[in-house]
Amino acid sequence: MNALTAGARNQFDRWSRSYDRSLLQHVFFGPSHRMLLDALGPGGARRVLDIGCGTGVFAARVLERFPETEVWGLDLSPGMLRKCLPRRAAAAGRFHLVQGDCERLPFADDAFDVVTSTHSFHHYPHQRQAVAEMHRVLRPGGRLFIIDGDPDRLWGHLLFDVLVVLVEGPVRHLKGRAFRELFAEAGFVDVRQQRRRGLIPFVLTTGQALKAAAPALPRRARAA
Repeated sequence: MNALTAGARNQFDRWSRSYDRSLLQHVFFGPSHRMLLDALGPGGARRVLDIGCGTGVFAARVLERFPETEVWGLDLSPGMLRKCLPRRAAAAGRFHLVQGDCERLPFADDAFDVVTSTHSFHHYPHQRQAVAEMHRVLRPGGRLFIIDGDPDRLWGHLLFDVLVVLVEGPVRHLKGRAFRELFAEAGFVDVRQQRRRGLIPFVLTTGQALKAAAPALPRRARAA
């Protein structure tokens, strides 16, 4: 584990003690979750991977809205995952917790219908690798949803590229165009963005996983 990743894990371990009581839950995370839930559509998805799941607040909201959905919550921070345990217990087997690194996801190819990440992407030191891994674990046609702070305008730049960096260290909030290019490079199509302006602006970037079809087996092999 590199120094940046270890630093982020330690930071979130400390933050886990007060995370659910933070004012950001109401003014920042709550609106982000509502936007993302609406973007998932009326049917949701059967298998959702929430990367950087924190204390499981968003996962609990997904499970409440979509009764047929199962969520896998992945986080690097053991402190955050411990705070998830009551929500996992209340989910009756529909909420699964995994400690892991977004750059080396411990899941098989094509394992999920939807991958989500809410306000954790700026902490990932190798963002291209993280998006490639998200593409790998999505089924063909599966969807990726990433919400992060929006630095495109002057206030967003000052907030995320200056103030947040002073508080959290060398994190990187991508501009909208950089997000679109990153998605396209990883193999996502139909890439779209939705913004929320205001005191703490953020942007939701979505894309659909395009994957090459598996090669057809020879006729003799199929008959066998």
